[in-house]
Amino acid sequence: MTTHHPIAIVGGGLGGLTAARVLHVNGIEATVFELEASAHARAQGGMLDIHEENGQKALHAADLYEGFRKIIHSGGQALRLVGPDGTVHVSHEDDDTGGRPEVDRGELRELLLASLPHGTIRWGKKVSGARPLDDGRHEVTFADGSTITTDLLIGADGAWSRIRPLLSSARPAYTGISFVETELLDADTRHPGSATLLGGGFFICLGDQRGFLAHRETDGSLHVYTALRAAEDWLDTIDFGDDAAAKAALLSHFDGWDENLRALLADADGALVPRRVHALPVGHRWDHVPGVTLLGDAAHLMSPFAGEGANLAMFDGAELGQAIAAHPGDVEAALAAYEEALFPRSEASAAESATSLEIMFGERGLERMVEFFTSHQEAGPTAGADEGR
Repeated sequence: MTTHHPIAIVGGGLGGLTAARVLHVNGIEATVFELEASAHARAQGGMLDIHEENGQKALHAADLYEGFRKIIHSGGQALRLVGPDGTVHVSHEDDDTGGRPEVDRGELRELLLASLPHGTIRWGKKVSGARPLDDGRHEVTFADGSTITTDLLIGADGAWSRIRPLLSSARPAYTGISFVETELLDADTRHPGSATLLGGGFFICLGDQRGFLAHRETDGSLHVYTALRAAEDWLDTIDFGDDAAAKAALLSHFDGWDENLRALLADADGALVPRRVHALPVGHRWDHVPGVTLLGDAAHLMSPFAGEGANLAMFDGAELGQAIAAHPGDVEAALAAYEEALFPRSEASAAESATSLEIMFGERGLERMVEFFTSHQEAGPTAGADEGR
């Protein structure tokens, strides 16, 4: 059975939900198709810093800014930069005056979900294919055998978007950086040394093209990413089915590092999760195709080293929603206006992210980051390592 939806958003992440919310605020109905089975099918990742110039503007457009202020993690803008010997080179405390307050990604998503009318989101909808029809319409098929048609198809389905091929042949490429994600639970009680080492917010330790990136979470846990510049197949050489063996293999790359730093990995609770960092080409764009567009990682996947992924996804969603509202009855004019602004802003952020990657994981990464932070009053490149799905 095929049903028709005037506006179909594929992907219920922050960008897709923001687009749906801004459309709703403007009296326009949209339907979101999300592959997860329910709102709580999986944990939603760690902390996000929401920027004044894009993420916060999106929340204003969605009429959710006051709700956002209520979920800010006080102290989360603190930053600490440390060397392999444990020396603290940069330490910024959070005095609540910065422009990038931290929130829990799951709480932000809950805020967006609660703002949408019942039935807006169709859960358990994994896209198996999409094709153009006529007059700018598209057909989308799902793994459960159902099919929809739509006048406007919005691909908000992340790094490995099934909608992107309708517009572009580009595919994400490995950036040369691999992560292993871990957690230290109930840190103040169970891991007090690590809790003291990290401080109250974001933590960076760099040296010899590797390091640790971590956040203190609102639930008292520490979310840690062990990061290395490595070959694309390096993670395949580690047996992640054996936690002890995996930890030993990873720790061998940190011989001689301060034991308190090694403990961030050695004492990790639960499974170790390997992740390769991918990105689309800087400046990725496409020729306009009637009736379809992209936002967020589907449009401009970048490495997390500018901290812009979630912010841009939300801003994209808000800008697209506002463009549609500003051009009633003229989808193509709305898409043209949206994409004209989308391409240069995403290119600028992708270039910043690529540059930050080379600074952090290149030669003299620690020294160059110390120079950066000591020459700026506000923190710059941040590794929002939960970006991208």
